Amino acid sequence: MEANGYIGIDVAQEWLDIAARPNGDAWRARNDEAGITELTSQLVERAPRLVVLEATGGLETALAAALTAAALPFVIVNPRQVRDFARATGQLAKTDAIDARVLAQFGEAVGPEPRPLPEAATRELAALMARRRQVVAMLTAEKNRLRSAARPVRRDIQQHIHWLERRLAGLDGDLGKTIRQHAQWQDRDRVLRSTPGIGPVSSGTLLANLPELGRLNRKEIAALVGVAPLNRDSGTLRGRRTCWGGRSHVRSALYMATLAGVRCNPVLRAFYERLLAAGKPKKVALTASMRKLLTILNAMVRHQSPWRIMHLTLDTQDSC
Repeated sequence: MEANGYIGIDVAQEWLDIAARPNGDAWRARNDEAGITELTSQLVERAPRLVVLEATGGLETALAAALTAAALPFVIVNPRQVRDFARATGQLAKTDAIDARVLAQFGEAVGPEPRPLPEAATRELAALMARRRQVVAMLTAEKNRLRSAARPVRRDIQQHIHWLERRLAGLDGDLGKTIRQHAQWQDRDRVLRSTPGIGPVSSGTLLANLPELGRLNRKEIAALVGVAPLNRDSGTLRGRRTCWGGRSHVRSALYMATLAGVRCNPVLRAFYERLLAAGKPKKVALTASMRKLLTILNAMVRHQSPWRIMHLTLDTQDSC
């Protein structure tokens, strides 16, 4: 049993497939309380340098909580990033055991920084925000169906729409109550919502899905959200800079806030119009405005300073 190695764990509904690097050990555990407890004890004995999990839509949460309680270093990585790594290393087959081995290899080769699981209250807020997005999606789908629905089903769809609207209002109330129960969130929410263009949904999304806001510098936070332009150069070719990756839910909320901001926020509007006057396409100008808004919000949260026109230079260019 080799200590200080790398552990990859593929999480499924019923099973956990585990692989170790560099010694090549592999085994299975059940994805239940007893199995996770036994696996955690085994990992504590091994004292791994890093445990690597994939984000699996919540199946990994119980294991991640156990790893946190045991003070084991772990990271939850983007499945697409790991799959790209597997293809790049010639691993085209895909099974749970292979995925676990690839995760361990990814940890050894890339060395991602351990990121602990968000605290329980943040996870609860994130779950409420995720449920709200699901209800909004269902509501949009039902309204679209209603437009072309035959008469026999129109009444049923309308009743479902009314029910979904009530659930949406209930979720908004739950979100507000959850934020008010935590003084730190309440302070951050007040700071964020002082910004023209930022409403309760945008603020809740940032609180739940971007806890790093205010802790990173402007370049790091932009890259984390996925609004940082990435180079595509090769030799003498200078490709177009593009933004991709990052946290899609945060980016969507930031996009809607920026759309409102370029109309009602004098600073964003002036910045956006200046880019358009310089010949930038609207999409490029809007993405740049998203990045500027995120930078300002990052500085505001760091200093717990609400939006004030006279203080808009508040560390928006700092890199600390």
